[in-house]
Amino acid sequence: MSPDAEATPERTDSLDAAAGAGADTTSETEARARWEAVLATLEATLDQDGAPTAEDAAPWTGPAGLGPIPRDLVGRASRLLAAQRDRIAVVEEARRSTLDHLGALRAVDATRVPSGSVYLDASA
Repeated sequence: MSPDAEATPERTDSLDAAAGAGADTTSETEARARWEAVLATLEATLDQDGAPTAEDAAPWTGPAGLGPIPRDLVGRASRLLAAQRDRIAVVEEARRSTLDHLGALRAVDATRVPSGSVYLDASA
């Protein structure tokens, strides 16, 4: 066998590996772009002034097929998670305060003396 014939399968393997690496890079780029889009969407909803929108009424479901988060986006995702937890704490405190106020209003209403007629004279 000639040296060129022996080198051909190795060369083919290295070309296949290079082509595979290019495909991996492309898929990694696409996966990164999908992750960035998801994070940007979540950040945009977090940046709103808190006023509910029609989109807020529907429960959010995570997109399928994202795969593992790229390592360099972990910090951004962690900051987003911390901000969401802070927002949840604020909403939970507002909910508790509202429940306290409703309880106080109900307590006041329960002690109120009726100011109108209690009986209706149906014979007249």
